[in-house]
Order: sequence, then C-alpha cells, then structure tokens
Amino acid sequence: MRYMKWIGLAAAVLLVVSCFTPWVFIESRGIAISGIDAGGTNYGKPGYFHFFLAAFFLFFHLVPRVWAKRANLAVVALNLGWAVRNFFIITACQGGVCPVKKSGIWLVMLASLCLFAAALFPDMKMKANSRN
Repeated sequence: MRYMKWIGLAAAVLLVVSCFTPWVFIESRGIAISGIDAGGTNYGKPGYFHFFLAAFFLFFHLVPRVWAKRANLAVVALNLGWAVRNFFIITACQGGVCPVKKSGIWLVMLASLCLFAAALFPDMKMKANSRN
C-alpha cells in the first residue's frame, strides 16, 4: 500500500470519529448537536449515513479492481455532498438564532475531502500493454 491507501484509511477513521464530536452548539437552547445526537432538533442522525458510506468506501478502496475504484468515486461524491448538505443545513441561522460551529463539522468536511482525494488518485498497478 502506498500513501493514498493510508490517507484514505485515516480519513475514514477521522470521519467516523468526527461524527461523535460536537458539530454545533445552540446557545439559546443549550444543546450541542453531533452527527449521532441531535436531540431537541429535527435534524435526525446524519452521522449514520456517513458510517454507511465510509464502510462502502473502505470496501471499494481495498479491492484492487477498476470497477471498485469507479464505484468508489460515486460513493465519495455522495459522501462529500452529504457533508456539504449537513454543513449548510445544521449550521444555518434559523429565527435569528445562529449556532456556534464546533470542530466536529469542520473535521467531517476535512475527512470527506480527504476521502475524495484518496478515491480520485487510487493506487493501481497498471498491466503492461502487450502492444508496444
């Protein structure tokens, strides 16, 4: 495994860990929202979809086939889109109340971008062409 495999694995672990850290803090209600616990809001649990996509990423990332690398691009694009969606929806001001962004939401974005980069530049051994 070269360095992109390790970056992808570390980014997947960072994504899972960052879903457990606080994403935003709403001062008026006194609640902290993470990817797993969004109690008191209607956001649901967006971190579980990140877990689902990270599992698919790890599977496709470790399979040394071209079809897996292509499928992995779709998975990480969906993951990045989900992270951007969470960033804009969960951190948005509503009714004059603006939540305070915590480190977790930034780590989710960073991990999603690293997953995208790892899938965009896979470590593949190319077979030598028989025609030279």
